[in-house]
Amino acid sequence: MDRVSRVVAVFSAMCTGLLIAGCSTVTQGQAVSPLYDPFRAGGLPAEDGPSGIRDNAPQPTGDVQGTDGSDIDKLALLAVNDVTDFWEKNYSPSLSGTFTPIERLVSYDSKDPSSPAVCGTETYQEPNAFYCPSRKIMAWDRDVMVPTGQQFFGDVSIAALMAHEYGHAVQHMAGIVDDSTTTIVSEQQADCFAGTYVRWVAEGQSPRFSLSTGDGLNHVLAAVITLRDPILGPQDTEMLEAGHGTALDRVSAFQMGFVSGAAECAKIDLDEIEQRRGDLPMALPLDQTGDVQSGEVAIDKDTVDTLMEVLGEVYKPTDAPKLSYDAESCTDAQPSPPVSYCPDTNTISIDLPSLTKLGEAADESNYVLLQGDNSALSVVTSRYALAMQHENGDPVDTPVAAMRTACLTGVAQRAMAEPIELPSGKGLTLTAGDLDEAVAGLLTNGLAGSNADGQTVPAGFTRIVAYRSGLSGDRDLCYQRFK
Repeated sequence: MDRVSRVVAVFSAMCTGLLIAGCSTVTQGQAVSPLYDPFRAGGLPAEDGPSGIRDNAPQPTGDVQGTDGSDIDKLALLAVNDVTDFWEKNYSPSLSGTFTPIERLVSYDSKDPSSPAVCGTETYQEPNAFYCPSRKIMAWDRDVMVPTGQQFFGDVSIAALMAHEYGHAVQHMAGIVDDSTTTIVSEQQADCFAGTYVRWVAEGQSPRFSLSTGDGLNHVLAAVITLRDPILGPQDTEMLEAGHGTALDRVSAFQMGFVSGAAECAKIDLDEIEQRRGDLPMALPLDQTGDVQSGEVAIDKDTVDTLMEVLGEVYKPTDAPKLSYDAESCTDAQPSPPVSYCPDTNTISIDLPSLTKLGEAADESNYVLLQGDNSALSVVTSRYALAMQHENGDPVDTPVAAMRTACLTGVAQRAMAEPIELPSGKGLTLTAGDLDEAVAGLLTNGLAGSNADGQTVPAGFTRIVAYRSGLSGDRDLCYQRFK
């Protein structure tokens, strides 16, 4: 399934997926620190609230070629107006060159066989939005892409989409891309610029849109994840530079812009992207017969037992937690199915049928944001991370424990990107796509970033930040940032 088809497919599923996160238990407590505060998102207070077009928003202005005058085109134009307003106010302090608003806007109907080509691109059966630098044209599909995105991700996701495409225009104005710039650099910069704009909206500075940093920002991040590249095989390695990026790539770039602003976006180049990726798996390997591995393992007792052995080598506990496949009563923690940790007995209890279901391979074609074996394995890993905190004498029922759990889960998963020798001779190594499954899970259910009572923190944005901290750091960093 190509990227655009995946985007359209997932739109019709996302309400269900994100409602899971909305119904999960959220911790309560006091703020700790700006960026790594459990109750903030990128330094802003994490809270639910209205997201969408403001009641007092001005009417959209400007001419759109090919428009049918629909509310969808009015939304897209309003979004373009807003992003233009943002850059007019925020361009000069951060970037070289001169900002010039995009004036040539085109709406098309991707279901219409007579839909005209735009900037040499056929638009029939091309539900998309794009910027054409040679003619300085912004175009969007009013029949599929924009209305479906609005329905399932909300109005602000359309503004974020336009901000990404506008980011490509800004790149050329600032002179930070040229004909030799790789696609991945161009796309990551645009993702970052979109994050910069979305923060402006979340701060309440937009006169047209509002965005909550809880559920509202979760929906925008879900839209970012749907735009990931498909999992690469060994024959697709050129896509590491010619593609748009994994879900982790794209969310990371978006968060960079949201947290640090446009000046940091301009610094993104291939070296920065490769450093950010480090030695994380980017393409599926071949098996012993020369076929591409699926990257998925069965979620059964053998796999879970092997994972526990791997985590013992990674974390090296003094007193390793026990594993149970039966429901265990616990006096000092609430159950967090499908995997629970009881500090009193130092036991990880697993509801294997439910864990197996969580780890079933699924994606947008199955009306799921993204799911696979690491959706399940990352949750088991998080309960082991709680055992390590308990061994260290730390409370495991606090908001900080939830954040530290996500971080320590990232530490273990980074280690599992390389083969780990086990006394049993077995092994369990993460492959391409596994980290994207973990990131999607942190957004939709938050289990890998929850405390011993199964309570997570309000913002999916913050859970992902904590997990990324572990991927790029170590155990000491997790304790320094989340204490």
